[in-house]
Amino acid sequence: MDRIDASGLDLKDQVLSINRVTKVVKGGKNLSFAALVVVGNENGIVGFGSGKAREVPLAIKKGLEAAKKNLIRVALNGNTVPHQVTGVYGAGRVLLKPAPEGKGVIAGGPVRAIMQLVGVRDVVTKSIGSSNPHNVVRATFEGLRSLKDPKAVVRLRKQGLEDL
Repeated sequence: MDRIDASGLDLKDQVLSINRVTKVVKGGKNLSFAALVVVGNENGIVGFGSGKAREVPLAIKKGLEAAKKNLIRVALNGNTVPHQVTGVYGAGRVLLKPAPEGKGVIAGGPVRAIMQLVGVRDVVTKSIGSSNPHNVVRATFEGLRSLKDPKAVVRLRKQGLEDL
């Protein structure tokens, strides 16, 4: 899979979660922040990243840089996903189903942010299992990665689109 260059893209970003993390050391407690960030161009390209730092803005900045290095291209069918798929990561499962025009994004939390940033306007999703934002985001990305473009499938199978 080719890396996508983020410099020429008009990327929007959204912070999904910020965690306060404490490490107990001999002299007391070290406080830091972990930020989970998603970026996308609302036209089929999306990425996520996480950053840790002593202050929230630095953690978000590091998360943005990591997300721009982790971009994927998603196969879309108009304003929806081409077929039903389930993404699995750890104990988190995310079900993505295509929806008719005008249905809207039926999703909660991190999945909604990802769907909006990838450019999906009509989709039904269900998050099953873990509600940890990191697991949900990774499961959603696994599902998006496994989406197949109908035209590419037709070329591989060497049959007509009406046969599918």
